Order: sequence, then structure tokens, then C-alpha cells
Amino acid sequence: MDNRNVVMNPHDNLLTLEEHFYALQDVKEPNVFRNLFPYEEVPKIVFNHRVVPPNMPEEIWITDTTFRDGQQSRAPYSTEQIVTLFDYMHRLSGPKGIIRQSEFFLYSEKDRNAVYKCMERGYEFPEITSWIRANKKDFEFVREMGIKETGILVSCSDYHIFYKMKMTRKQAMEHYLSVVRECLETGVRPRCHLEDITRSDIYGFVIPFCLELQKLGESYGIPIKIRACDTMGYGVNFTGAAIPRSVPGIIYGLNVHAGVPSNMLEWHGHNDFYKAVVNSSTAWLYGASAVNCSLFGIGERTGNTPLEAMVFEYAQLRGTLDGMDTTVITEMAEYYEKEIGYKLPSRTPFVGKNFNVTRAGIHADGLLKNEEIYNIFDTEKFLNRPVMVAVSNTSGLAGIAHWINTYFRLKGDKCVTKSDPLIAYVKEWVDKEYESGRVTSLTDEELLKVIDEGCKACNYTIGA
Repeated sequence: MDNRNVVMNPHDNLLTLEEHFYALQDVKEPNVFRNLFPYEEVPKIVFNHRVVPPNMPEEIWITDTTFRDGQQSRAPYSTEQIVTLFDYMHRLSGPKGIIRQSEFFLYSEKDRNAVYKCMERGYEFPEITSWIRANKKDFEFVREMGIKETGILVSCSDYHIFYKMKMTRKQAMEHYLSVVRECLETGVRPRCHLEDITRSDIYGFVIPFCLELQKLGESYGIPIKIRACDTMGYGVNFTGAAIPRSVPGIIYGLNVHAGVPSNMLEWHGHNDFYKAVVNSSTAWLYGASAVNCSLFGIGERTGNTPLEAMVFEYAQLRGTLDGMDTTVITEMAEYYEKEIGYKLPSRTPFVGKNFNVTRAGIHADGLLKNEEIYNIFDTEKFLNRPVMVAVSNTSGLAGIAHWINTYFRLKGDKCVTKSDPLIAYVKEWVDKEYESGRVTSLTDEELLKVIDEGCKACNYTIGA
């Protein structure tokens, strides 16, 4: 039981041993966890069955990196586009500012001009933060622009420390602390980006480093934010998984052993193994107040955690949207496609063209009877997108009827039914077109044309 003091745990009001102090392990050779990450094989997920308790913070929120990480994988946005998207995010954020912050590059005059234009909006949320190179000139630049917080890259795995930076752990820690001290001297809040945390030595480097950061912040009276960056998407949410891949283990370690308060703890995930969303939700559940996202998940390689996904994760975990206007998500998606020229994959949840569209006739029949059967929630209410049916040779009479009702926004006794003569007319035409091989898919224009012909042939008026 060693000589640690017995203290009361404020989280569960139980007596516990005072936390062990974790000192830097300044190894001579890098620990790259070759047993977990054999480069010539698929990475391994291992379990040590050590389970940490969930610790959902009292308050959680979303931060945005659309104009930073989101610009590292596509053509840069114009100033006008950045300002427009920033306006959208402010509307989405709602009165409680759930989209708490948005970070910007400051490298070029165009970048800085976009920041000034967004500042002129005078919004409380999202707060404008920056991401800069770690040098004193850039810190001064941040201060002169009136930005209160900036991100600083502090790579924490031995892959980066030994192979990229050509340093030892001790040298890297001393370098990082000197850079953070320069930032603190300008009065700017540092946000330390712990790059590649899911391949790092959590207790041999990360925890000791964060303990030193806590001391440094206390000495300047400026709290230091920690962003845990799953740079390669290796994080897993499984109970009992071993660190460094365990998201619960990482968040618990930073929160409990390094003493980083939840409101100073943020998760930044990538989607290389399809786990960006679930890992971000897990970070919330185990003690991080913030999850960092980009709009539509656009980011380096496979992208970041999609911001719109975490809006709906928030609502599911909290039981409320807390005033967020989710119809703005659809407006942003339309802006991306029409104004920016970025085509969203058609099956992307919430924003893809086909995300709430069914082609199966049996599903269409269910939708015609009650749309709750095959729709995730009231998509018309939350996203201004009614559930749709794509008409094809498999849609059946019900699919065609549902398409007409949705397209013309028919309600109640104004709706057409699958027994109406018009529906049989359209169905016969659709079947012939597919059987002839003339079409493999139908456009709205083609459907509207045959519907108009059917109305005339059947002496039928839609909505009458």
C-alpha cells in the first residue's frame, strides 16, 4: 500500500489512496509498441481488462477545426466562404454556444483577413482561436490580433520525438515547456495538441509532461488546455482495452493521474479505422468536456470527427439539443455543393443525398403507412428533409405514391394512395423503361413529366 496519503475522492466520496506521482521515463531507445503496431501487419487491439469508470462532465461541448485541419485536405476556402460558414456555425451553435470554439490558421494575409472578418461579427460563440507555429513571433501576432487562445503542436509519441524531431523524451519535454512558457508570457492561453497520443507512452511521457504543464499554468495563473489527438485513428472504445489505444484509459489518465480538469480536456479524433464518432462520444463519457470536429468530417486522410454527427450525439446523450438549430446543417450541405463545389458522398448520414431515401418497395410500403417505421427521426423537422423514396423498378406502387406525396408536400386526405389510377399509370411506364434497358435510374424531371402525362390520361389532379 506504500506511503501514499489516504484522501477523500470528490467524485465518489470514497476514501482512496493519493495518486501516485508519475515521473518522466527518459528511455534511450524509442518505445514504438511494435507488438501492437507491426508495420507489416494490421495493428492489434489488446486487452488488459483494466476498467476505468465513466465520468461524464457536468457540461460538454463541441469545438471546430473546419478552417484548420479541415483545410489540410482540400483547396483553401475563400475569405467569403469562411465567413459564411462561420455564420452558419453560429446559428447552429444556438443560444448556449454548444459549438464553443473554432480554430483558424494565421499563416497568410488571407488567413488573417478571414479571422478579422469573422471577429467583426461580434459573436460570443464560436470563440475564435488559432493554430500557429511554436515561436515567439507568432505568439505576439496572436496577442496583437486579440485572440485569447492558440493551439501549439506538442507531439508525444516516440515515433515523433525520436524519428521526426530527433530528440530524447527529456529534450522534447524541455523544448515543449519552453515554447508553452513563451506563449504564457504573452498572456495567451495555450492549447497543447498532444499529437499521436494513441501510440505514445501514456505513463512514461504523456502524464509526466501534463503534470509539468499543470504546474506551469498555475505559476502564470493561466490554465493550459490539453487536446488529446488520435492522429492516426488508432483509438478504441472497448471496455478493458489496453493503453495506448484505449480512449477511456487515456481520458482517465489525463483527468485523474495528470489532474487535467474536464473543462480543460479535449479529444481530437481521426477516422482511419471508422471510429472517429464513437471515440469522440467515449471521450465525453469518460471525462473530456470537449470534442474537436470538422464540418462533414473533412480533414487529413480519412478525415476528422464530423461536426454534424456530434451535434446529434450530444442530443442523444443529453436528451436535448439545447437550442441548436439543426436545420442549418442542411443549409451548410447545400452551400458546400452549390457554392463551394464540394460533392458530399450520397450516403453520408444526415447530409448525403440518399441518407433518408429508400429504394426497396417493401420499405416504401411501410413509409406510406407510417414513416416512423423506416425513418430514424423526424428528418423534416430537424433537417428540413422529408423522408424520400427513389423510384425504380423495385419501388412498387407504394414507392411511387410516397414519392409524389413527398415531392408535392401532400398531407392528410390530400395524399395519393397506391390504389389511385395515376399510380398504376406511372408504375406501368417505369416498368417498361427499365425492362427496355433505356434507364438505370430516373431523374425528378423524368418522373414529373410522366406524372403530368398520367394526370391528363387519368383526368386526375394531384392534391385535389
